[in-house]
Amino acid sequence: MNHASGPFEVKLTAQQDYQSEDAPLGRMLIDKQYHGDLEAVSLGQMLGAMTATKGSGGYVAIERVTGKLHGHSGTFLLQHSSTMTRGVPQQSVTVIPDSGTDELTGLTGKMTINIADGKHSYDFEYALETSNQ
Repeated sequence: MNHASGPFEVKLTAQQDYQSEDAPLGRMLIDKQYHGDLEAVSLGQMLGAMTATKGSGGYVAIERVTGKLHGHSGTFLLQHSSTMTRGVPQQSVTVIPDSGTDELTGLTGKMTINIADGKHSYDFEYALETSNQ
């Protein structure tokens, strides 16, 4: 496995969606700029919900990442599935199988998103097919 890390900026744009007291759902457009070992941009969509309990909720998202990972150019898709239980996060951000293109064909891996003092960063454990390394 290889490791990549660095900061990123994210812009979330709320979309008009159905809302009710029984199901407070929200949909957002994702626009990210990755820096560090992954120099890339991504666009995606997120669907999230909060509960009546403070600090509890969840979201799912898909984003398409375009750029360079340790100098390898291409695109890939990330699938997010995360929950928060009374402030305790549990996240899964995984490369969608067979989504890598160009020099990122065969990419597999998992990403961890960190937020500290309002700043976002990522840690990415990944592998590429032998022919791409």
